Amino acid sequence: MTQDLESYKSARGLVDTTDPEVDKPIYRKPGFDGKVATLGDMEELISAFLKKTREAEGLARADLAPMLGLSTPVYGRYERAFSRMTVTRMIHLCEILGFMPIDMLFEAAPHLWGRTPEEAEDRLTLDRIIRTLPSEAKRDLVRLLKRMVPQDNGS
Repeated sequence: MTQDLESYKSARGLVDTTDPEVDKPIYRKPGFDGKVATLGDMEELISAFLKKTREAEGLARADLAPMLGLSTPVYGRYERAFSRMTVTRMIHLCEILGFMPIDMLFEAAPHLWGRTPEEAEDRLTLDRIIRTLPSEAKRDLVRLLKRMVPQDNGS
């Protein structure tokens, strides 16, 4: 392994770990508690999010499944963490249930949003507030933030 790769992993806080679903060691970022959640644990969190969101919309599985072009038992596999969804299926669920992908991903991996639970929650809350702003206010906020944050090579 090259030193550059070691620096890369270290800079991103990645640790060597194993997962019951992967037959080789993998690198992951630990959560706030210092532990690395298994891929299965994250699937369970995503499944719980889907069920909670569907129920909050007042839809039964039998209502939602046909809108996705699925049978009720096939959709149920997502809510039981039996089947893994594709990104395109997630986008379709976002369209139907009215959530943003960030909301579901946050449930599974909040540590990606900050160094502490509080920082992560603040970032998610900020995103949710920005979503509700009128278009002109968003444009004004972008202009303000661009003046506050140094630009790096036009990015």
